Amino acid sequence: MNSFDWLAHMGIPQVDNFDIVEIKFKGGRKEYFRNVDYLSLNTGDPVVVDVPNGHHIGYVSLQGELVRLQMQKRKIRDDDNITRIYRIANQKDMEKWEEARNREMPTLYRCKQIVDELGLQMKMSDVEYQADNSKATFYYSAEDRVDFRELIKVLAGEFKIRVEMRQISLRQEAGRLGGIGVCGRELCCSTWLVDFKNVTTSAARYQNLSLNPTKLSGQCGRLKCCLNYELDTYMDAIKDIPQVEKPLQTEQGPAKLQKTDIFRKLMWFSYNNDNDWISITCDRVKEIQELNEQGIKVFNLQVDKSTDVEDLVAQSTRELELLDQKFAKNKKKKKKKKSPSNGNSPFPPRNGREENSPKPSPSNPRPEGKTTSNESKPSNQPKLEASGNQEKKTGGENRRRKKNRNRPNPKNGQVPNPPKAENKSTDSGNEKPESKRRFPPRRNQGPGNENKE
Repeated sequence: MNSFDWLAHMGIPQVDNFDIVEIKFKGGRKEYFRNVDYLSLNTGDPVVVDVPNGHHIGYVSLQGELVRLQMQKRKIRDDDNITRIYRIANQKDMEKWEEARNREMPTLYRCKQIVDELGLQMKMSDVEYQADNSKATFYYSAEDRVDFRELIKVLAGEFKIRVEMRQISLRQEAGRLGGIGVCGRELCCSTWLVDFKNVTTSAARYQNLSLNPTKLSGQCGRLKCCLNYELDTYMDAIKDIPQVEKPLQTEQGPAKLQKTDIFRKLMWFSYNNDNDWISITCDRVKEIQELNEQGIKVFNLQVDKSTDVEDLVAQSTRELELLDQKFAKNKKKKKKKKSPSNGNSPFPPRNGREENSPKPSPSNPRPEGKTTSNESKPSNQPKLEASGNQEKKTGGENRRRKKNRNRPNPKNGQVPNPPKAENKSTDSGNEKPESKRRFPPRRNQGPGNENKE
């Protein structure tokens, strides 16, 4: 309920200042009083003002040019009916007013008991004592007119005070009592809202809200004031949405409107009130309505003719084929990278061999870690065939050579192993290693019939 003076920094001369001040009382009630003595007032100062049959204390809420604008808005005339401000409240005035306010709650409880005893159809909401303790104002709410003449007599005789009854609406009652709304914030009517505008159910219809009274009503029992906050925005957005007063005629059946998304400009329809809703744009709805006015039924909500459906299917299959081709090319490229061609390989074969070189027989694998000069050049190695006469002539010399050749060399990592003799087969070009012969071959024995160790 506080107001911000956004003209205070303009430095308006004191002579030209507006002499009427806005004063706030209990429950957010605001009235206007004239500063006749030109008191130096600030926002929030307690002042003693002139009221009928006494005086009252309130707080300064607004002053200056903004008060003139507020009076024009509320259509209050600047005439002699506006009373004056006496003075700024002192300590004695504040103590006397505090004593009067302490009587408010016990008076309210006793008043509710008297109303129940008299059987009056009214609800007491608040009591406000005047600062001079000469008058009490009782605020109540009722649906019908109430005859409270007997109630005034009883209250005046019991409390020895002048009584004033004032009827307020349910919204004003909620503003005086206060509370927390469903949004989790304090009620608008008790914080900043002053003028209560009329709220109708059409505001909920324009915003596509469910017409549930328990959800649309506030703590006062009336429609929520916040329904009017965004109503203008919805009204502007609804201008581009067509009015669907009857179902859309299609070959698949009449389509009824189920829901409308105002800001996305989408409308949901269903055939024969099915659970499957189909969303289309507002422009499409206008096209169907124009064709129905001409007596033409469209095939369905998406297309006008059945041939258009075939075109859509063909287009979708074509897109799928393009995607398949795209991913197939990527797979071929990956395979080429993993297995390059043998003939055009840029890398040399391992261990200096060619790819077409003969491989050792699996039956007689080569021992690991042995490298000899005989194995490095198998094609140039002479056959170990010699006659007995030649061995006798060069017996001692050949024996020494064999010992030196077969002696292991620990520096080169060789291990003792008898030398192997290789034989070339006539059927294939592959070379097969042979084991060492214990005795020289006979004359009538071929190289393929040698005894192997």
